[in-house]
Amino acid sequence: MLKIAIQKSGRLSEKSLELIAEAGVNIANSDRKLVAQASNFPVELLYLRDDDIPQCVYDGVADVGVVGENVLLEAGYALDVVERLGFGKCRMSLAIPKSEKYDGVAWFGGRKIATSYPKILQDFLDKHGVQAAIHHISGSVEISTGIGIADAIFDIVSSGSTLISNGLKEVDVALHSEAVMVGKKATLGQDKTAILEKLLFRLHAVQKGKQNKYVMLNAPAASVEKITAVIPGMKSPTVVPLAQEGWCSVHSVLPEGQIWEIIDRLHGLGAQGILVIPIEKMIL
Repeated sequence: MLKIAIQKSGRLSEKSLELIAEAGVNIANSDRKLVAQASNFPVELLYLRDDDIPQCVYDGVADVGVVGENVLLEAGYALDVVERLGFGKCRMSLAIPKSEKYDGVAWFGGRKIATSYPKILQDFLDKHGVQAAIHHISGSVEISTGIGIADAIFDIVSSGSTLISNGLKEVDVALHSEAVMVGKKATLGQDKTAILEKLLFRLHAVQKGKQNKYVMLNAPAASVEKITAVIPGMKSPTVVPLAQEGWCSVHSVLPEGQIWEIIDRLHGLGAQGILVIPIEKMIL
């Protein structure tokens, strides 16, 4: 049985459960009790506070855990990043009052910075040779400059709207973070390693599916060679003659981030009836 620690609540909790479900692992625990076992896969979930997950994995209470990379780095435990999960993306940024003129990291020298992540902030300041006073607080970091606790803040930023509403501007990014699965691979043992590899195989299929789209289009037969050069597919596109003479149907898989750029090129080559379809899972 592989024990996986995930957040009991918070910004990564629902996405973690969604990814596990998409991998075909059925967890029946609507009450979010401390422990829940899968009905069809040798996995057990532990619902914990995010700050507790790194230590629980390090101490062997859980075999692996899903946690924000920022939480992992702040905790400082020597754990392996088993998999980057692609959700819960954010950045760790320094912000100062809008009225202040910012001329680089040296601005923070001798000033007081409020944060819930003193270790990550100290590492950033040390890297840039800046000495500043770090004021460690829990929660509501963004109000610190407004009430005179600090000259600047260091915190998680997603959209930046919270900074704006508190009269702050983002001036430097110290870290880009996302959800990661962490563990101590060397101590897992053969049986649990096999379960983990099987789970990762499923997760990779789900993630690949989200990163790609299935594309179908109709094209003049005379343009097929040029079109297939634009959409090479996983190995090669599927080309099927249509009932209408001189026309073919072309099917391929394309990376989502390039879809519109490629569609513009396909349209210019005479492609018609272009369909872009989500992929649930993609196994290479």
